[in-house]
Amino acid sequence: MKSCYFDLKELVCPDVYRRFGERAWIFLDEKLLDTLVVLREKIFDRPMLVNTWAAGGAFTQRGLRCNLCPLVREKSAAGVPYLSAHNLGKAVDFDVPGLSAEAVRETIVKNQILLPHPIRLEKGTSWVHLDVYDEGRGSICFFSG
Repeated sequence: MKSCYFDLKELVCPDVYRRFGERAWIFLDEKLLDTLVVLREKIFDRPMLVNTWAAGGAFTQRGLRCNLCPLVREKSAAGVPYLSAHNLGKAVDFDVPGLSAEAVRETIVKNQILLPHPIRLEKGTSWVHLDVYDEGRGSICFFSG
């Protein structure tokens, strides 16, 4: 499922896009895409910034991460299992311009009835981490990274 609000380059790392191009949509979980559309369209009604590498920005690992991404490579080299939702196309880190990360999390909580799927939000970060791992604890589960 493609998204009318997000370019694929915003949702995958540069290596995945270079290797697979527009076919990389298949690596993104439909629950994540459904949730992003609801957040963008019904909850925030404004842009959400994920990866910015394609526009010359610094963010490259805020969506789907592959085995070549530094965060994944470092964990692998250290012998640490790394099963982040980012590796499975089930997570994004994002910002909503003009809102703090805490204000974004609060807005999501206030509007959780609109969410199409259960989500997890990481607490205490200066960005918003959202994933669609379902821990069976309701619409929204908070966790610490």
